[in-house]
Amino acid sequence: MAGQESEPIRVVVVDDQELFRRGLTMLLGVEPDIEVVGEAGDGAAAAELAASVAPDVVLLDVRMPKRSGLEACVEIKELVPTARIIMLTMSDEEGDLYDAVKNGASGYLLKDASIDEVAQAVRVVAEGQSLISPSMAVKLLDEFKEMSRSGRAEEVPGPRLTARELEVLRLVATGLANRDIAGQLFISENTVKNHVRNILEKLQLHSRMEAVMYAVREKILDLP
Repeated sequence: MAGQESEPIRVVVVDDQELFRRGLTMLLGVEPDIEVVGEAGDGAAAAELAASVAPDVVLLDVRMPKRSGLEACVEIKELVPTARIIMLTMSDEEGDLYDAVKNGASGYLLKDASIDEVAQAVRVVAEGQSLISPSMAVKLLDEFKEMSRSGRAEEVPGPRLTARELEVLRLVATGLANRDIAGQLFISENTVKNHVRNILEKLQLHSRMEAVMYAVREKILDLP
């Protein structure tokens, strides 16, 4: 980031509904810190576009022709590992929330969210945080617990975390943002960021959501 002002967050919008896609593009374009650098109407085009423009954030519809959002998510993460992906969905009842997270998505966003919520979501994931509504967080943890009980979850060996890292991980799992975690633990937001980075590095994971999966498998979290 050069100069006194930060570079805008570069966003790609992917949705097969043209009116929705163009409307979202126009509304996000008004935000001073966000720049929409491309649009795509299906999963195949989305992967090609992401590879060519290397966006910071991709807003990706779950249900699309040619290639689903889940399939496109995998390919985009392979082509542009630094891209943060927000899955767009009509309902928080979607049964493939776990798959999206496992495939590298940073979170889910309902399509009826306000433009302010969408813009804030883009900013949150651009900072490396995860985005998930409380109702979705409950469903996600339930699915993780069921996978852990059934043995479907893959074993992920890793070193032990410090007591403070465990505290941070437990709060991450509840869906709290770094600022809220900092307030609860009486430490700075930068310290929280450092702890999260250390947790991911130690466990060789790529996202906060993957860290939560690990915590459930290892029975680190006190879940009912």
